[in-house]
Amino acid sequence: MTTGAIRTGTAGWVFEPWRGTFFPEGLVQKKELAYASSRLGTIEINATFRANQKPESFAKWAGEARDGFIFSIKGPQLVTHIKRLKNCEQELANFFASGPLALGSKLGPFVWQLPPNITYSREVLETFLQLLPRTTSDYVALAGKADDRLKSTPFLATEGVGPIRHAIEMRNASFTVPEVDALLGQYNVARVIADTAENPSRELTADFAYCRLQGPPRGNGYQAADIAEWAATAKAWAAVGKDVFAYFVHEDKLHAPANAIALRQAAGIRLDGD
Repeated sequence: MTTGAIRTGTAGWVFEPWRGTFFPEGLVQKKELAYASSRLGTIEINATFRANQKPESFAKWAGEARDGFIFSIKGPQLVTHIKRLKNCEQELANFFASGPLALGSKLGPFVWQLPPNITYSREVLETFLQLLPRTTSDYVALAGKADDRLKSTPFLATEGVGPIRHAIEMRNASFTVPEVDALLGQYNVARVIADTAENPSRELTADFAYCRLQGPPRGNGYQAADIAEWAATAKAWAAVGKDVFAYFVHEDKLHAPANAIALRQAAGIRLDGD
């Protein structure tokens, strides 16, 4: 069995308080992504939540990040918050055609974050899961349906692109039922692990783990013992072939990069910047 890869990182890389704390003093902003990729294994792109980006932007980000680095991409609020997963095939087509494939080998999972006031409906959730592409051919077929609202030429090149993966963050308690996990497992979609008092579950529903670490549940920020526990958990998942993506996205954003680096190192992963 192939051992899974463990990647740790942050949500986004543009954060002024990181300048002089995570980023070295005097580092110009246009070099911040390159620096972040030298210390982290992955970053979640959040700009896609507000609006579709352009292929040139994705290609630029891919070019600035080191080899072996992976980006995950947050799905658009147009799908999750406005359409609320319903009747959204066209919006999905436009989003997938907007350029994520330009990341090439650095394209990681898509993450769909639901608003807390969406409650579980099997019909709605399963219809949405059925729409999500799980192969590059599925992806191109759906993205090829983009319409003129896209405002750019659909980007459909798949060179270097690895597995097409999806994770979903469900923030309403109605989703905390075995039926939902079974559905997610059927479509190989990861339930986002939040590590909070409200959502402490660490159940895996896909061939990878997607963690948006917002805890720990007891509060007070992540301490050394928490990092050690998460490192043991991530290594156990990786040992049975699961890739692990772990993002520190909790309210203590100032320390998110340090926590991601600490978790990476505790998991035994070294980068050239260490």
